[in-house]
Amino acid sequence: AGRLAYFRALPALTQTLCRLRRWLQREPYDLVLDLHASFRSGLLGLTNPGGTRVGFADAKELNPLFQHRRIEVPDSVVHAVDKNMLFCNHLCCPPGKSDFQLYSSEQDRDRVAAFLQGHRLRDDDVLVYVNPAARWRTKFWGGGRWAELADRLIGEAGLRVVFAGSAQDRDYIAGVSERMSRTPIVAAGELSLTETVALLQRSAVYAGLDSGPMHMAAMAGVPVVALFGPTNPERVGPYGVEHRLVRNEGLVCLGCRKRHCGVPRCMEGIEVDQVYRAVLSLVDLRRSAAGGGKG
Repeated sequence: AGRLAYFRALPALTQTLCRLRRWLQREPYDLVLDLHASFRSGLLGLTNPGGTRVGFADAKELNPLFQHRRIEVPDSVVHAVDKNMLFCNHLCCPPGKSDFQLYSSEQDRDRVAAFLQGHRLRDDDVLVYVNPAARWRTKFWGGGRWAELADRLIGEAGLRVVFAGSAQDRDYIAGVSERMSRTPIVAAGELSLTETVALLQRSAVYAGLDSGPMHMAAMAGVPVVALFGPTNPERVGPYGVEHRLVRNEGLVCLGCRKRHCGVPRCMEGIEVDQVYRAVLSLVDLRRSAAGGGKG
């Protein structure tokens, strides 16, 4: 049976490496696949006392030096999903179609339905899932803009909005909702991971930043409106075709990957109306696909 182990990253990296090495000495692996392609992930691979380490030939931070085998990446492969699927070729597995899905249980869906009913959400209401937070500060768009967007979606378009995120995002999202004149649904820190999947599946559209929940939405089959600045959507954007990417086009610094920036014009230059229109375009698509229903 498979096993999943969690280990802390920095600042406890030294303790993590020692603990991981002790664990792997007891249960070594025959093969280490390094998809993260960083110096740190290369070090983690070294903690496995035996087995073959496999990584990308074009990896950053001296990572290829840690690998026994290095996978060449064709110039035609850009997106991280397609790049990671190259490991299938190395393992002699047919890569097939990169068609990923997330699932929720009936219990998850019932829990989410009860939560939404508690906020007077009707079955025919169109729900927009909004996640305004991310790990990098340079990805943030500004709480006031999210508040304005949600007010317009509720007041002008007649949609319902749910703000979701982790427990760590709760205070930030509370600050966003306090700026609003309308009343959103706030689910930050209220749901488990699988219940979050169920909430995404109930939503007509996802709107948010380049973050983990954005990828979850795409995998759950939800059309995504994603705001991009310091990262490159061609490489890490929502996977699939039924999505809208919003950027402050024309800046030479787009995709800089900086986590700190004194003047983040890439995000500050994105207008609320751009995001609003992108959300409505996807809502209209969902309605058309449903034969004129509300999604």
